[in-house]
Amino acid sequence: MHPFLAAAQLQLSDIVGDIEALVNIESPSRDAGQVAKSAAMLESIIQRVAGRSSVQIHSPVGPHVYMPASGDPQILLLGHHDTVHPLGTLATRPFNNDGRVLRGPGVFDMAAGIVQAIYAVAILQSSGVDTSGIEMLWTADEEIGSSTSRALIEERALALGKTGAVLVLEPSADGGALKIARKGTGTFDVRISGRASHAGLEPEKGINALLELAHQVQRISTFGNAELGTTVTPTVASAGTTDNTVPAEAQVLVDARVVVPEEKIRVEKLMSSLVPVVPGASISVSGSLHRPPMHSSMSKELFALAVESQRAVMAESINGVSVGGGSDGNFTAALGIRTLDGLGAVGGGAHGETEHVVVDSIAPRIALLAELMQRVLAQ
Repeated sequence: MHPFLAAAQLQLSDIVGDIEALVNIESPSRDAGQVAKSAAMLESIIQRVAGRSSVQIHSPVGPHVYMPASGDPQILLLGHHDTVHPLGTLATRPFNNDGRVLRGPGVFDMAAGIVQAIYAVAILQSSGVDTSGIEMLWTADEEIGSSTSRALIEERALALGKTGAVLVLEPSADGGALKIARKGTGTFDVRISGRASHAGLEPEKGINALLELAHQVQRISTFGNAELGTTVTPTVASAGTTDNTVPAEAQVLVDARVVVPEEKIRVEKLMSSLVPVVPGASISVSGSLHRPPMHSSMSKELFALAVESQRAVMAESINGVSVGGGSDGNFTAALGIRTLDGLGAVGGGAHGETEHVVVDSIAPRIALLAELMQRVLAQ
């Protein structure tokens, strides 16, 4: 058995215990108080398990947790400790371990991945590998766009230089596959202003914002390009106040995703050039494709090392897939820094009631990460 795998299996009970402790501190995005509790727990786990000190970096939505390298930075372990689940979810879906899977809000995305990374660093240290070039950053706002952490993420990625590596502990794709490319993502907010009037007595005196919204939704739905992998999808809409009033206001949120960087410019230009059809209506558009695409060229070298590492640890190969969702790895890859994503937990059900992690995957995933980091450091 590979020594990293053996070490992880020996510590599995402690690892699961730390995952449980992290899940049991609910950390919904924008709840700065709860996110601060999660940050404190992370600091204690890092200190106890890896023997390394970390710092909390303040943000309006809660602290980011940063463990600096003690030498020249070579590897950045990246992820987030905020979750999408509202406070109180644990009351209806408490942490559960039936021996086969771990369940609970945020366990897959991404408490397990964070804990796995901390133990991987500790195992490397125990084996005599110099880990002074490894640093960690667990942010507080990935699930809501990373607006307060992006500059910090980019700063730490650039500190690595072109020979460094960003290893993202977001959950794996189906079957444990790594994520070698991601679409660029963003949301647009389209707001329409009209004029209210009585829908029965004098509808002609109104300017129907809902009617204008219908025109714009039809137009926006044509902005995608299936051949290039671009999707532009109206998702959430609202309009009107009462059933007998011509609506004066309407709104639609639009999800946009691109593979090709040039498509970002095209889609943003189209969204900003929307013009009213209904006389007297006005349109305002905000938002952008704020996460650039993560191109597969940025993960190619690291994925090859990951394949070698998986063969060394488990005597099997590992798949790499392109996915539609974005992560903070999009930012680092766009800077030209080597980035590999999906190195975290194996399971499924992210953001939903079926969220889970496969217990038997935890030790092998830790060993894979440790072996991969060893190979990156050796370069």
